[in-house]
Amino acid sequence: MIILFGLAGSGKGTQGKALSELFGWRWMSVGEAIRQTGGYEDIIDRGNLIPDEDVIKIMGKQIEKAEAEGFDVILDGFPRDVAQAEWLLANMADKLDGAIILEVPKEELYERLALRGRDDDKEKESINRRFEIFEQNICSILPLLDSKNIPVERVNGVGSIEEVTARLAKVVKGFNPNATEQESDVNGGEIEHSYGE
Repeated sequence: MIILFGLAGSGKGTQGKALSELFGWRWMSVGEAIRQTGGYEDIIDRGNLIPDEDVIKIMGKQIEKAEAEGFDVILDGFPRDVAQAEWLLANMADKLDGAIILEVPKEELYERLALRGRDDDKEKESINRRFEIFEQNICSILPLLDSKNIPVERVNGVGSIEEVTARLAKVVKGFNPNATEQESDVNGGEIEHSYGE
C-alpha cells in the first residue's frame, strides 16, 4: 500500500490513476469514496470537512474490499490529518510500503487550479488556506510515519504526465520490489491527460 500526498493541483489524482493502471493496483481517492457513499453533500457544499470517524469508516471498508479482491492500494487524500494517520498506522502499518509527496511550486499550482475551473479553485485566498492546512497536516503526519519506519520520498511533480509517472513508478518499485508493470497502455482507459482537467 502506497500513500500519495500532494497539494491541490499537484496531480496526485491523475498520477494515482496512472500508477494504478501501470501496476494493476486499486487507486483509492477519499473524495471518490465519499461521493460514492453519498449522504455528505450538504457538508461538502458548505465547504466543511467530513468528520474523521466517518472518513475512517468509509476508507477502512474500501481498503478491506480492495484487499479481499487481491489488490494493492494507492491511497489518495488519506490520511489527511493526525487522527486518520494514527488509525491507519494502528491498523495497517504492516501493509504500508511507503509514502510519496508530490512536489510542485505554488505558482504552477495556481495556474493548474485556474485551468480546472472549479468554484473552490478561483480565489487565491481560499487556495492558500487549503495549502496551509495541508502543510500543517503533513508536518504532523510525517513524524508518525517515521516512528513506524515507513519510508517517505519527495518526487518532483513538474513535467509531462508521463515523465512524472515514470519518476513515481521508480519510487514505488523501490518501496515494493514485487511491484510489476502491467502490459496495458499506461495512458489508456480514463487517465486524464492534463492537470488542468
